[in-house]
Amino acid sequence: MATERRYPVGIQTFSEIIREGYLYVDKTDLVWKLAHYSKFIFMSRPRRFGKSLLTSTLDSYFKGDRELFEGLKIMSLEKEWTQYPVLHLDLSVAKGKSSPQELQRSLILILKRMDCYEEAPNEVTPGEKLDGLIRRLYKKTGRQVAVIIDEYDAPLLDVLHSQETLDAMRKVMQEFYVPLKANEAYLKFCFITGITKFSQLSIFSTINNLLNVSLDETFATICGFTEKELCTTLWPDIERLAAALKMTPEQMHDKLKLQYDGYHFAAGAPEVYNPFSLLNCFVRRKVSNYWFASGTPTFLIKQMQHFHTDITSLDSLDVPESAFDQPTENMKDALPLLYQSGYLTIKDYDPDTEAYELSIPNQEVRVGYIYGLLPTYTGLNSGDVQIGFAAKFWKALKQNDIGLAMEHMQSYLAGIPYVEGFKQKLAEATTKEGFYEYTFYLIFSMLNVYVRTQVKVAGGRTDMVIFMPDTIYVMELKVGDSARQALDQINARGYAKPYLSDGRRVVKVGVRFDTDKHTVSEWETEEA
Repeated sequence: MATERRYPVGIQTFSEIIREGYLYVDKTDLVWKLAHYSKFIFMSRPRRFGKSLLTSTLDSYFKGDRELFEGLKIMSLEKEWTQYPVLHLDLSVAKGKSSPQELQRSLILILKRMDCYEEAPNEVTPGEKLDGLIRRLYKKTGRQVAVIIDEYDAPLLDVLHSQETLDAMRKVMQEFYVPLKANEAYLKFCFITGITKFSQLSIFSTINNLLNVSLDETFATICGFTEKELCTTLWPDIERLAAALKMTPEQMHDKLKLQYDGYHFAAGAPEVYNPFSLLNCFVRRKVSNYWFASGTPTFLIKQMQHFHTDITSLDSLDVPESAFDQPTENMKDALPLLYQSGYLTIKDYDPDTEAYELSIPNQEVRVGYIYGLLPTYTGLNSGDVQIGFAAKFWKALKQNDIGLAMEHMQSYLAGIPYVEGFKQKLAEATTKEGFYEYTFYLIFSMLNVYVRTQVKVAGGRTDMVIFMPDTIYVMELKVGDSARQALDQINARGYAKPYLSDGRRVVKVGVRFDTDKHTVSEWETEEA
């Protein structure tokens, strides 16, 4: 049996993790490469993905804390261990400020909390105080300064929907970053990280040589756990979890992969697991949706509504890099924010067309995403849907009774128009057909791992594919047209063909939805 280990859940300080004997997956070879890659570096990664631990590791490295790195990969790379003065700024404490004046005060407070801070009467603005700090540190130590900025975009995320406020806050941030270019001669290294990507023109207006490595394959696995790391460093933890949940280690691995793996941060790069969720899973001995414990971020929901995002298209998108790797303030849709926030990830890349396939990363993201969007888009309570319909539908399918499952669907959908929130959303919808289309999508996506929606095949996209232990259901939903027409479309476009070699029974299901009665009016089934 694997021995008990301490997991650094909620601990983002490298020195504490090492000194207190917490589990650490060695990324120090990549940290060393990053530190020597360029002087000015920018990297974006989703929330709770290890950015703060990365900045803390860089902090310890530039301070020359050699003893913390004993036994780690960096020891074969670093020979000098020069001690540099470090300014490590966490801008998350400036989150939620509603005016430029509040933001300025917050930035000044962050600087005043630095051990090396000295009051200077002629330094008034945040930028002036940062400039003074850099120059004094260089003068006192005779060495260049490493500047590490975590959560650089935190002060701006909550005001993305308000252009006037965003512009004003952005000017404060511009002034704050001016010294980073002006004091280039005094800087050894500058690393800036956050969730989103603001353009150099709007935020880092004077740092014209800031290198964005967010999509660089070299650093694609610097945050998150790789499959190799899971099967080596973390395998004892999988064995321990498997024993607790009465599964084999191999079964446990497959379940974790489905739940937490699937992120790609560069074309052709290895997949990585969400580190926050995986560590929480090891601690609590339960496979759950930890990434969404605090809910879907408000700023994301607001932007999706602002851009009238077609949520049914997000299971698979073929787009050029410019569609998702672009500055946040230049967005013409919510796609860049969905990618940068981790709700979509790279799944494939075609070098001939230079097109990326983006998709929802894994089961955890899908569940949290749906739970966050269902009330916003339909006015329905996620918990009520789960208990009132999804569980009954799923139970009927487990019994191989598609007729009973459709009766549960018919009964549930007939009742929901009388829910006040649903009626309001329906009234606000551009078309009834469009509204019911994404209502179906969200409700059925709650079955997550067992259901795939908008599945691409050679002949187009089928609405839904449900995977059961013995049967695969290929379902087409029609608003207005007959169930027979839906079934004919499945046959004509070959929606069921990809599953015929699976070994399980394949059942095609055509469904008609009646917008006047607000429910399923008929369905037809046919075995493939």
